[in-house]
Amino acid sequence: MDAYRNDFEAKLVEMYPDTASSGTVTRQEILDVMAAMNSKRYPSWMMKNRVGRGLYAISGGAAVAQKTPEPESVKVDFSDTQSLIPTVDPNYVPFGNYRDLDNIIKSGIFYPAFISGPTGNGKSTMIEQICAKRKRPLIRINFNKMTDEDQLIGTKTLTDGNVEIVEGPLLIAMRTGTTILLDEIDAGNANTVMCLQPILEGKPYYFKLKNEIIYPKEGFNIIATANTKGKGSDDGRYIGTNVLNEAFLERFAVTFNQEYPPARTEMKIVTNVMESLDCVNETFADTLVKWAGAIRKTFDDGGVDELITTRRLIHIVRAYAIFEKELKAVELCTNRFDDATKLAFIDLFTKINEGDYVTEEPADAYVEADTSDSDLPF
Repeated sequence: MDAYRNDFEAKLVEMYPDTASSGTVTRQEILDVMAAMNSKRYPSWMMKNRVGRGLYAISGGAAVAQKTPEPESVKVDFSDTQSLIPTVDPNYVPFGNYRDLDNIIKSGIFYPAFISGPTGNGKSTMIEQICAKRKRPLIRINFNKMTDEDQLIGTKTLTDGNVEIVEGPLLIAMRTGTTILLDEIDAGNANTVMCLQPILEGKPYYFKLKNEIIYPKEGFNIIATANTKGKGSDDGRYIGTNVLNEAFLERFAVTFNQEYPPARTEMKIVTNVMESLDCVNETFADTLVKWAGAIRKTFDDGGVDELITTRRLIHIVRAYAIFEKELKAVELCTNRFDDATKLAFIDLFTKINEGDYVTEEPADAYVEADTSDSDLPF
C-alpha cells in the first residue's frame, strides 16, 4: 500500500505540478493518473479527504485543514434551527424516490408523505440527506409502542419545584418551519398516532396546556417511514407493527414505495463506503452486490425467509475494514440468521466469489434517481 501510494503521488506531481502547491486534486486528475499507471486501484487515502464537489485534499496539503471537523455532542437549542440540519454523508448515493421527495421538501409546501418499504434500504437516510443538502432543519422521531402523546405534543413537568410546560417536537417543528420525520410510524400505538390527525391537515393547532393556537410556519412538513403501509405484517417479519387507522393514513397526500437500490447503485454505495474506510476491493464489492441480489430474488420466489439488506452490506464492508478478511466479514454479519440460513448464505457467497454460480443481471426497473437538475445542491 505504501509503495503504491508513493508511486501514485509521484506520478500525480509529475503530471499536475500545481497540485503540490494547491494541496488539492480533482477527481478527473485522479482518474488520469490511474489511467497513466494502468491501475484500477483508487487512492482511497485521498478520496477520504473530500473538500468539495469532485475535489480532494492531498495528504499533508494545505486543503487538509479545510476538512469539516468531527461533530461534537451538543445540547439542542431549538431556537437555532441550524443545529437541526443533518450532516452531509459523502458516501450517500441518491436513487429511487429521491428526486420526488427532494421536490416536496424544496417547495416548502405542507405536503405529508408516507414512505413504505423493506428494512435497511435507506428510507430515513434519504430524507436526512435531502435535508442536509438543502440545509433544511429536520427532527427525527423513532416510534415504538411506548411512544405517547406527551412525547409528541407536549407535557407538564416539575423543575426546581415549579410546574413547567415542555413542548414536544411536533409543536417545535410547527413553530420553526422544520420537517418532521416520523420513523417506523407503524410501530407506534394506533391510538397514539391519532393525536397527529389535526396537525397532518396543516391547519393551526390548539395547544390546550398553554391555551394557545399554534400556526405552522412555512417549511413545516411531515414525512413518515414504515416497513408496511399501515396494514400490519401478515408474514410476521415485522413483529410489533400495527394496523393504523384509515382516517389517519388518508391524511398523507402521497405514498412512496421504496425498494432496494438497483445493482449499479448498490455497487456505488458499497465502493463509496470502502473508499471512506480505505479498504477498496472492487472484486469483493461486486461479489457482495451479486450475492445480495441473488438472495433477494430467491426471497421473492419464496425460496428463503431472510434478506440481505443494503444496510447489512455496509455492515460487512465495515467488518472487512476491521478484520481484513472477506469470508470472516460475511460470517460475522450473517450470524444473526439461524444456522441453516447462515450456512446457505455463506455457501452461495463462496460459489459466487469462485465463479461457480452465475447470477442474472437484474433489470434496473427501479432506476437511479435523476439528479441532473441544476437546482440540486450537489
